[in-house]
Amino acid sequence: MPVGVSTMEKKYEGEVVGRSATLFTAAFNQSTATGTYVAMESFEGTLHGRAGSFNFAHAATTLGDGGRKDEFFVIAPSSGTSELAGITGTGGMKVDTDGTHRIWFDYELAQ
Repeated sequence: MPVGVSTMEKKYEGEVVGRSATLFTAAFNQSTATGTYVAMESFEGTLHGRAGSFNFAHAATTLGDGGRKDEFFVIAPSSGTSELAGITGTGGMKVDTDGTHRIWFDYELAQ
């Protein structure tokens, strides 16, 4: 199973609006659609109307049947800026059957 590394820019809309620069690493078997990925993202935009930036990491194992397991998602401590300074927390991601990625953050902001 080969390991690949790529960079990408993602655009977000909805309660999370903005863009992220992403470093993505994966070991993936094309014939079985099974593999594991690790990603680090640097987000800039607004989260529920608060502007700023922060970094977050996520990883998961994808299964050939479309399922996921061993998911990991964390906001990097001390990475928030502007109105997102002091952000901490976790989140998650769901991939729709059409390939749309839906992301959410369970976060707190320092007072």
